Amino acid sequence: MMAKYSNLSLESHNISLTEHSSVPIEKNITLEKPSNIALMCLFTTSGNLSLVNVTWKKDNELLKDNYLTNATGSILYSQYMVAIVDSNQMGSYSCFFEEQKEQRGTFNLKVPEIHGKNKPLITYVGDSTVLTCKCHDCVPLNWTWYSSNGSVQVPVDVQTTEKYVINGTYANETKLKIMQLSEEDKGFYWCHAIFLLGESKNHIELVVLSYLVPLKPFLAIAAEVVLLVAIILLCEMYTQKKNKHLEEDKEFEQIEQLKSEDSNGIENSVPRHRKN
Repeated sequence: MMAKYSNLSLESHNISLTEHSSVPIEKNITLEKPSNIALMCLFTTSGNLSLVNVTWKKDNELLKDNYLTNATGSILYSQYMVAIVDSNQMGSYSCFFEEQKEQRGTFNLKVPEIHGKNKPLITYVGDSTVLTCKCHDCVPLNWTWYSSNGSVQVPVDVQTTEKYVINGTYANETKLKIMQLSEEDKGFYWCHAIFLLGESKNHIELVVLSYLVPLKPFLAIAAEVVLLVAIILLCEMYTQKKNKHLEEDKEFEQIEQLKSEDSNGIENSVPRHRKN
């Protein structure tokens, strides 16, 4: 299989394992274009190398050919050769060394990652915004954009509407410009990068706010202030009214007291006649 694709570049990748390895070892390999790949696992043990069983798997499928195993001293070498020509050969390739316990090394073959904006992009109704996705150190064959406000992704329609404009279709970045935003435009926008070996994607969350939204905290504070002032005024009015009633009651009591004193004075001034 390697001879058929001898014109492809050759890449070699190694993983080292020992009999004391406590966890599986993984290595990520990024591929943008077709290549011949040599995956090498080195297993070091103090035991008998001839008793070590070696197998390879692609994902969960057992691989029966295209790998060679040799021993040198206390090291067991196992190499798997594969020609990566399309997305069918991409995935995870694992070597297994089984002695007293199983040791595993895994090569994860992936297309380059796409980077968008990690945090939500916040904008306002009526504005325009630009969403950007980048592919560092790679140039995809093409870019496509999708929108989703749930679980379904819908292609962004740039043919029949002037609302969307896509730039940088054949570069290492793509930009989606959305004009005259409405609240219905909020949601997730997915950028897809197309490579010879597959597709990579990432998403950007767009939040579209009404201009009243930033004012809500201030309106709430203003409402609290107005309520507090109203309560204070009502308390003052109640206190003033209560004090007025107290003063009126006090004046009334003073008048009554004066009347009572005047009445007693009149009674005392009347002459008394002694009975014979």
